[in-house]
Amino acid sequence: MKFEPTKYRLMNVGTGRIFDDEGWSLADPQATSPSLVRAVYENSLFTPREDLKGLYRYAEWLPIKRTLRHSHAPVTYKSKGFAKILGMENLYITFSGYCPRLGANMSTCSFKETEAFSVCARIPKGCKRRLIVQSAGNTARAFARVCSDNNIPAVICIPEDNRHDMWFTRKLRDCVKIIAAPQGADYYDAIALGEKLARDPKYMLEGGAKNIARRDGMGTTLLSAVECIGRIPDAYFQAVGSGTGAIAAYENNLRLIEDGRFGTHKMKIFVSQNSPFTLMHDSWKAGSRELVDMSAEESRKKSEVILAKVLSNRKPPYSLAGGLYDVLKDTGGDFFAVSNDEIVAWIIRGMKAEGYDLLPAAATAVAAVAKALEQGKISPTDTVMLNITGGGLLKAMSRGYVEEEPQLVLDPALPAEEIIAAVDALF
Repeated sequence: MKFEPTKYRLMNVGTGRIFDDEGWSLADPQATSPSLVRAVYENSLFTPREDLKGLYRYAEWLPIKRTLRHSHAPVTYKSKGFAKILGMENLYITFSGYCPRLGANMSTCSFKETEAFSVCARIPKGCKRRLIVQSAGNTARAFARVCSDNNIPAVICIPEDNRHDMWFTRKLRDCVKIIAAPQGADYYDAIALGEKLARDPKYMLEGGAKNIARRDGMGTTLLSAVECIGRIPDAYFQAVGSGTGAIAAYENNLRLIEDGRFGTHKMKIFVSQNSPFTLMHDSWKAGSRELVDMSAEESRKKSEVILAKVLSNRKPPYSLAGGLYDVLKDTGGDFFAVSNDEIVAWIIRGMKAEGYDLLPAAATAVAAVAKALEQGKISPTDTVMLNITGGGLLKAMSRGYVEEEPQLVLDPALPAEEIIAAVDALF
């Protein structure tokens, strides 16, 4: 059966204006203040596709033009191990990683694959422009893998200190190039590098949280959970760097409410960060829509010491309309700060409890569940969805892997034309 592009329009979250997607729209051209745009799908019913494989099972709520090879969907199951440790009756884990025993086969071990398979499927086949992806690690690995497998030209921008995250179960094709900001740089420096490169029309920014395909790809975690549970959870837990995954879950919660068959309530959204890099946590606890001050130097120092380095984003989509601040306000959610020691403790417990190793960000989310129980923000009988955003690294890498080094290390302070010329020479 030939795949037909999903039918949808776009909505400015701040104003409610509905308009057409021009192909890669990341914002409302008529907006007078910052706002996310949200996909409004023609099919308002949650309708998993039995005729499509992997992530594309959820194609009715993905803004895609085609399907790609080798996608996998998140897997949800009722926890026994963590549930026993935490004393919970209805803890459901949505796992995005590598654990064949569970039917989870994401070779990059991260739920960033859900973004990559959705974003890249939004690009029409035969597009000649080169996709720019800026990342602190897991997103880079996921997009590099998906672009390589599907022959999509891409430039992956990372901080050089995160180059150890560029491991793959097989070598990348030449259509994917990795460039890095120098040692000591952070995620924001990788963003700056990509933005200068994007001044050339041969390149196109992936768009981060502004890209509806990224959010709706990540939102498949909630769809997986609702298929398993049969209803919208009471609470949702995730560790966040940008907060995009939590925003995505909230948006699909609203779509499920409109459907009406899975409940009419908004789940409380609880998010967490790895201290001392707690920019959004500190802003939320201060009751501030605006982010508290954090200098570039402070950001770099704090990102160096945290274990969950993917949670270090200096410019997250927190304040704008439809951003994380609005999501937490609307759902009665909260923010938790988790130490490195707590992360290590839950990583150790995780292998015995659930049978796979957790990535540090995922362990941050487990620690937040424990804190929420202690503080009475959830009860042991609540139906809780725990978004385990990455795991199974040890098992995946035990099959063998290759490390891909950056082809270029470029100072983001260089003039745009020098950066563009240097990257052009790679292709």
